[in-house]
Amino acid sequence: MKTLHLISLGCPKNLVDSEVMLGALVREGYSLTEKADEADIIIVNTCAFIEDAKKEAIDTVLEMARHKKDGRCNMLVVAGCLPQRYSAEVEGLFPEVDLFVGAGEFPRIAELIAKWQGGQKTEVDRPSYIYDHESPRMLSTPSHMSYIKIAEGCFHPCSFCIIPKIRGGYRSRSMDSILKEAGVMLLSGVRELNLIAQDSTAYGRDAGATLAQLLIELSELPGEKWIRMMYAYPHDFPDAVIEAMKEHRDICRYLDIPIQHISEKVLAAMRRKGEGREIRALIEKLRREIEGVSLRTSLIVGFPGETDKDFEELKSFVREAEFEHLGVFVFSPEEGTPAAKLKKRVPRRVAQERQQEIMELQRGISLKKNTALVGKKMRALVEGPSAETELLIQARHEGQAPDIDGVIYINEGEPRTGEFATVEITEAHEYDLVASAVKP
Repeated sequence: MKTLHLISLGCPKNLVDSEVMLGALVREGYSLTEKADEADIIIVNTCAFIEDAKKEAIDTVLEMARHKKDGRCNMLVVAGCLPQRYSAEVEGLFPEVDLFVGAGEFPRIAELIAKWQGGQKTEVDRPSYIYDHESPRMLSTPSHMSYIKIAEGCFHPCSFCIIPKIRGGYRSRSMDSILKEAGVMLLSGVRELNLIAQDSTAYGRDAGATLAQLLIELSELPGEKWIRMMYAYPHDFPDAVIEAMKEHRDICRYLDIPIQHISEKVLAAMRRKGEGREIRALIEKLRREIEGVSLRTSLIVGFPGETDKDFEELKSFVREAEFEHLGVFVFSPEEGTPAAKLKKRVPRRVAQERQQEIMELQRGISLKKNTALVGKKMRALVEGPSAETELLIQARHEGQAPDIDGVIYINEGEPRTGEFATVEITEAHEYDLVASAVKP
């Protein structure tokens, strides 16, 4: 049982966990295959944040279980958020699964598999682990970019969110560990370091460090690079981070700030810290202080008690703020969260209509923003031939995060994959851009 196939579901934070598992297993002599029907062991690393994620996880587990009947697979492992959240129920729900691995046990994956093979039963424990620079890790992203998890867990009491129960309390990595990992990545050719956590803004508050210090130290590492911040909570956003972004050009002028809503009443029901006026003030400050900053946010519509007036206020704010990138989720009542018990439910059909309304509004904003870039020359990270067609080369400017934002399609010139290049924007679409490469 040495050939392994791993499927990673959910967000980049889950992907880092999957890479830690891969590193631990390869170190123990396992070989990897991209084909599930060729694997002795199949691992599904799951997400269980909202209903759609749970459905995807369950469907994937059941699909992989077929390989135990029809293929060579003789061990199915389910890891991550699903078994962590439903540790008492999963064995009865999935008799096809041989081993369940919780959200804090990724580095022990080889040991847990060996125990199962030896007939020993293991339990899912409450997570307290966070990986460090010494953890074995096999990167699965393209060689020019990677994710660095700077913290694990969460301390926010958001009424709709199950993450603290799944992932435990907030735990920052040491700055020294992050810098060592980043340094090795840069030496190996990584050009884009994407910093991720449940709340990046809170980095170091439990460990005598700050996000601004980390950004400056990363910026001072040798090598041409981008440093990008994801999942930056808006409350108590540090002025020092704004100054660092202004002074260090390898820190991307990009911020992913999930605000969820703008209505004071809805924010209070969500148990979000801060108020709508503070969010507005932060957006205005970021636009004023950081020239050319690109902002992404995420919103929830259909939260219990959200009235037409609340929704109109949210739409008005989206028009005002003109986020470069925006995602909208329909409220999902997750068992075990306070919001699941709230009355005054918004009908799902209404919530979905509200989601479509805001996304239609955002399409216009995005097209307007992209059209303003036509004729401009920009620095871009070249990712290689496009998945759409090999006739186009795909790239991203610093205002486009990997996998979630739009891209640049280069139809003239042949810039080198994995390197920075200058491009001139020639055409704008709702989410993507077209450009030609500028000769050095």
